[in-house]
Order: sequence, then structure tokens, then C-alpha cells
Amino acid sequence: MTGPLIGAIDQGTTSSRFIVFDRQGRIVSVAQKEHRQIYPRPGWVEHDAAEIWTNTEAVIAEALSKAGLKPADLAAVGITNQRETTVVWDRNTGEPVHHALVWQDTRVDGMARAYAADGGRDRFRGKTGLPLASYFSGLKLKWLLDNAPGLRARAARGELAFGTIDSWILWKLTGAHLTDVTNASRTQLMDLKTLDWDDGMLGAFDIPRSVLPRIASSSEVYAQAKGVLEGVKVAGILGDQQAALVGQACFSPGAVKNTYGTGCFMLMHTGGEICQSKAGLLTTVAYRFGKAEPCYALEGSVAIAGALVQWLRDNLGMIKSAPEVEALARTVEDNGDVYIVPAFSGLYAPYWRDDARGIIAGLTRYARSGHFARAALEAVAYQTCDVAYAMEADSGIAITELKADGGMVENQLLMQFQADMLGAPVVRPEVAETTALGAAYAAGLAVGLWSGTDDLAANWAAHARWTPAMAPERRDALYASWKKAVERSYGWAGYDRAC
Repeated sequence: MTGPLIGAIDQGTTSSRFIVFDRQGRIVSVAQKEHRQIYPRPGWVEHDAAEIWTNTEAVIAEALSKAGLKPADLAAVGITNQRETTVVWDRNTGEPVHHALVWQDTRVDGMARAYAADGGRDRFRGKTGLPLASYFSGLKLKWLLDNAPGLRARAARGELAFGTIDSWILWKLTGAHLTDVTNASRTQLMDLKTLDWDDGMLGAFDIPRSVLPRIASSSEVYAQAKGVLEGVKVAGILGDQQAALVGQACFSPGAVKNTYGTGCFMLMHTGGEICQSKAGLLTTVAYRFGKAEPCYALEGSVAIAGALVQWLRDNLGMIKSAPEVEALARTVEDNGDVYIVPAFSGLYAPYWRDDARGIIAGLTRYARSGHFARAALEAVAYQTCDVAYAMEADSGIAITELKADGGMVENQLLMQFQADMLGAPVVRPEVAETTALGAAYAAGLAVGLWSGTDDLAANWAAHARWTPAMAPERRDALYASWKKAVERSYGWAGYDRAC
């Protein structure tokens, strides 16, 4: 193998992967392994962090072996990760003290409502860019310290370390305890301006500073790896959605990408400006490369996208594999006026309604399985439009093109319907693994493999493009019915979110 190579650990919600890229951003080798999803109670979602680490070691070894590579063949390694998922481990043994609380976990809903009762849901938005919600790591960490036996006392004695999955993987790789600005910005504990842990937030949530990692940039040499990557520089960390933004070469204000995975995550680059949302979006750090000034983004997070197709497969048995959903949806000409609102754990952006629950609306005797399949795919596009319209309202920038990535971009029907509903072209890149690629880019920048973002942008190329073909009147009618269905989902959980 000739030419410099970069590795990327891509630790996601359902699996861990290791991908080796060359300087042109092309995949040289890849390995992947799924991990368990643990559901102790309704709304609770956990992962075994020890299992995730074991799988990470396995996929690194497998990917290197497949290509006949050794750790020394890699110029550096980057990490990208499922964000907000919360891990606490013993500093001495290096073992988790509780299952990780996954970003989808809703056990702190009541805690979020209690904080919102004094100052409203946006009480901390000005400092952190985030509303009070079960989504973020800070309240998950508080729950663990308050509810897992002995953890708060152990934290006070300095025995415990907290981190999102990036910090956990880095600790196991190198022994270093740090995170980057993108992941830190998802804890609701970091000040967006200072890029440091905020004493006021730590006090409000009763979080001891001693458990927290150091906050670093997204691209710098953090430490050298041990074990399976012996001697390799670990030099980049980006939360998965920010990594996809980088992998899609969205380096200019107004550039937008959407990742269609378990959920949907749309980010708009806003440059050096902290754009506080008034339309239900999140303000987050897009990236910070080395000592350069940080760049920020607006983000809209949708909890259920590809997971809705999995639900049709696993819970209803309508399909045997996820790719079959497109063929089933094509057995009908339209949705038959059937709408699925997948508020399985409430609604995220731009609604932030944790009292909402999933509904199927518009049923008649005419409806059959094809309509359900089509309604599921259309729900992904409608939710994306909800976020896109909010993004345009907040930024004052019209979305003229949407860069799309993630597993669902293989679905031609969905991508065309997305372009139709958005009224703008949807573009898929040549390299679909944009999340891992973004982490590789961050690491490569830190060790000089690429000189700057212009080099990265030169690697990007379009693989497919979908252009709008639907009449505006039809688009408006469909979206109006979707909004009506969304309103029907409110209040099912039985408490008032008016605060």
C-alpha cells in the first residue's frame, strides 16, 4: 500500500466501525460490528461501554488485517461518535460503573421539566445553545450520580471519570481524559463563547468538575495509542454529525447537510457567529481546527428516521429487511392519505414535545401495507422539512441545495420525495461514509496530511442528484396534512408542556 493513510474510529448508536482512508478520501479498508441495545424499561436505552470497546478493538484489528496493514502504516487516527451518550467509569480500573445512558434515553424527562418550571425550557439556551430536554448529557450524568448507588460519593473522592463515547474510546486507547469542543457542546455544561465548562451550569446540575474531561480542539495530536493501535497518533475528534458536516466539505456559512440514519440530523454552517435559535433548533459548535477560531452551526435533530423502517420490520413484520421498504412503498401511487408521526420518544426539533407519542392518522379501509411503507418514508422527509424551514427562519438563508448522507440515501423514492417536498436539489456525495471521513480529515489536518479545508473540499464529488418535480400546490397540501397529524400526537403522555 503506497501513500499516506488515515484511520477513523466511527462509534455509532448501533455499531462500531474502523475505516482506513487514503489521501483522496477513498476507502482502503473497513470493518464493522454491532453491539446490543439494552431496554431496561419503556423509554430507557442503554449500551454496555465495555462491549463497545471490545468491538472497537476487534474492528480495528480486522480492518488492518484485511488490507495487510500495520498500525505504523497510519499517519494518525480520528474518532467520531454517537453524541450525548453518557459513560461513567472507574479511574483506577478503567471499567464502566453503570451501563451508558444513550442519547435516545428519556429517563430524565421529569428532571428537565422540573428545571424548566423555573425559567422555562430555554432557561440555559443563551449560554449553552440548548433547550432543556432529555437528549443532552448533563442531566444524564446528574441522574447517574443521584441514582446509581454510591456514585456521587465516589465522584466526590475523585474516583470516577465521565465522558461521552469519544472520551471513553480515547481513554481506553491512550489513557488520556479529554473531549473535543463539538462533543462538549452537547452536554449542556459548556459555555459556547468560552469553550470551557461553565461553573453556573455545573452548579445548577450539581456536577463536580473533577469528573469532567479536558476540552480540546477537534484537530490536534492528543496522545499516542497503545495496544491495537500501538504508537499511532490520535489526532482528531468530532461528534458524528459535526464529522459528517466536515466530511461533506460544508465549510462556508449557509452550507447544509442532512444525515439519514437511525435519526435525522441537519446542520447548517453559520461561520464564527453563534446564531441563537428562535425556531426550535440547537446552536452547536461545528468544529475547531487546532488554534483557529471555532465555527458554529444550527442543528435540527429528529429522533426517529431509519428507526421507523426498523419498526416496520421488527415490530410489525411488514418487511424482512430494511431495503425492502422501497419496493413495498412503490406498490402504491401515493400515501393513501396515511401519515405516520414517529414520536416514539417524543418529538425533537423543532417541536421539543416530550408529551408527544407516535400516531398513525388518516386510516381508511383502503389503506394497506404499501401505504404504511410509503408513509414511513415520507415521515422522514416531512420531519426534515420541519427542520429545514426552521433553519431558514433562524438564519435568514434559503436552502438551495441539501447534501445528504447516511444509510437511507440508498432509497431513491425517499430522496426524490425529499427534493420534491424541500423544493431544492438533494445531492449524495461520491464517498457515502462522510462521518468517518470527517474524523479522518480532522486527524489528517493535525498531522499535516492536508494543508487546509481547500484540500478537503477538492476531494468532494457528487455521486447522485435529485431535483424537485412536484407541483407546489401538491407539496403544500401534503405538508399541511402532515402538520395536522403532528398536532394530533401532542399530549399523549399526559402532562402539559406549556412551560
